[in-house]
Amino acid sequence: MVPFAKTGGLADVSGVLPRAIKAEGHDVRVAMPKYRAVDNQKFGLRNLTKSLTIPVGGEVAIVSILEGELEKGIPTYFIDYGPYFEREELYGTPEGAYEDNAERFILFSRALLEVVKAIGFQPDVIHCNDWQTGLIPVYLKTLYKNDPFFQRTATVMTIHNIAYQGTFTKNTLHLAGLSEEEFTPEKLEFYGKISFLKGGLVYADMLNTVSVTYSKEIQSSPEFGYGLEGVLAHRSQDLYGILNGIDYDEWNPEKDQFIAVNYTVGEIDKKMECKKALLRENNLPVNLERPLVGIVSRLARQKGLDIIGEAIEEIIDLDLYFILLGTGEEEYHKLFSRIGKKYSRKAAIHITFDNRLAHRIYAGCDLFLMPSRYEPCGLGQLISLAYGTASIVNPTGGLADTIEEFEPETGKGNGFVLKEYSASGLVDALKRAIAIYAQKEHWKRLVNNMMKADFSWAASTRKYLKLYQKAMDKRAGN
Repeated sequence: MVPFAKTGGLADVSGVLPRAIKAEGHDVRVAMPKYRAVDNQKFGLRNLTKSLTIPVGGEVAIVSILEGELEKGIPTYFIDYGPYFEREELYGTPEGAYEDNAERFILFSRALLEVVKAIGFQPDVIHCNDWQTGLIPVYLKTLYKNDPFFQRTATVMTIHNIAYQGTFTKNTLHLAGLSEEEFTPEKLEFYGKISFLKGGLVYADMLNTVSVTYSKEIQSSPEFGYGLEGVLAHRSQDLYGILNGIDYDEWNPEKDQFIAVNYTVGEIDKKMECKKALLRENNLPVNLERPLVGIVSRLARQKGLDIIGEAIEEIIDLDLYFILLGTGEEEYHKLFSRIGKKYSRKAAIHITFDNRLAHRIYAGCDLFLMPSRYEPCGLGQLISLAYGTASIVNPTGGLADTIEEFEPETGKGNGFVLKEYSASGLVDALKRAIAIYAQKEHWKRLVNNMMKADFSWAASTRKYLKLYQKAMDKRAGN
C-alpha cells in the first residue's frame, strides 16, 4: 500500500480507495504486514497491543501489532513478525517466490482477525485483495463460523490479477488449521494442490475485479481465467467489475512538481515545452515534428513486451523518438539496452525505477505504448489520458473499457487500438497515430479529448460502497 510499500497497481489502489471511502463518511481501517520497507520512524508507528499468539500448523508465532495512519482518521495496522516479514522483498526474489509464502500469509490472515477482536473494532465488511488475503473469507466461514464477534461481518474479494493465485501443496491445509473437508474441487482443492485465491473466490460474499471487461474475460476461457474460470462462472451473479480510478493529486499536469512546465486542457504549447525538456534530458535532438513514444512498464511478456520486442527495430526505423523506463525480465533488459546503444540518437533506455522520470515521460511524450496481452485495469493509460499523451493499446480488460480509437472524421475517441495482437498489428496502430500527429488540428482535438476524461475515484468509490452493501445483505440472509 502506497506510501508504505509498493509493488504493482494494488499498492496505488489500496493507498487511495480507503481515503475515498473515508471522505464518504465511513470508518475505514487498513491492515498489512510490517515489511522491512515500512520505516517505523518515518511513518510514526507505535505499538498497539500486547503481543498476540497466532497458530501456524503445530507451531505458534508471537506477533506484535503496530499502528500508523494512512492519513488523519485512517488507522493502519501492521502485523509485525520478523521471521516472516523482515526481508528485502515483499513476496520473493528475482529467483522466485519465498518458499514459506503459505505460512507468511496464513499468519497474516489469522492475525488480522485476532487484531480486530483485540481492539474491539467489529467490521461490517472486510475487503480482501488478491491471494494473500484469500484465507480470510475461508476462516470466517470455518474456524470463526461460530464466533459471535464476526456473525455480521461480510467479505468482498478483489482480484487485481488472476494469474497470481497463491497455490501450495496439500499439506498447507494443516498449516492453515483447516480440515480435510476443505480439500474438494468445490472448495480449496486446485489440481491436487490448494489455492488461497480460490478459497477467497469460493467463500467471499461478493467478488469483484478492476474493470468490467476483465470480469467477463476471466470467466470466458483458461487463457484469461488461469484455471479458475469455472469457479468464477459459477459465481457470476456475485462478480462485478469496478474500474480503478487514479489519484489526481499525484497525476495532474496542472500542478505536477516533477515536470518542466505545468499545463492544462487547451495548453498544448506548454505540453511541448515538457517534450523539449525530456528530449534534452535524454540527449536526443529536439525536433518537435517527430512524435516522442514512451513506455513506463514492468518489462514482462504480459505487458505486450513480446510484440514490442519483435517489432522494436521496425518501430525505431519510423520517424520518431523512443524512451523506455522499467525493470522486469532479463531478456528485455538485454534487448532494450542493446537498442539504446545501437540507436543512441533516437532512443533513450532506462532500466530502473524512477518516479520523477515517470512523471516527465507521461508529460513529455506524445504517444504511450501499452499493448498488454491482458490487463485487469491498467493505470498507465489513465495517467496518459490526464497528461494528454495518446495510448496505443490492445483492447483487453481495462484498456478496452477506457481507450477508444480516435476517428478524425468525427473528432471522437481518445487513443489508438490494435486490430490484432501481433507485432504487425502494433506497428500498424503506431503508423495510424503518427499520421494523426502530423495533422495538427486533429492532434489538438485528440489531446483535448484525453485531458477532459475523468477517471477519479469518486464514481468507483460509490460502486464499492454499493458492493459492500450487497455483501452485507447477502451475509445477513445466510
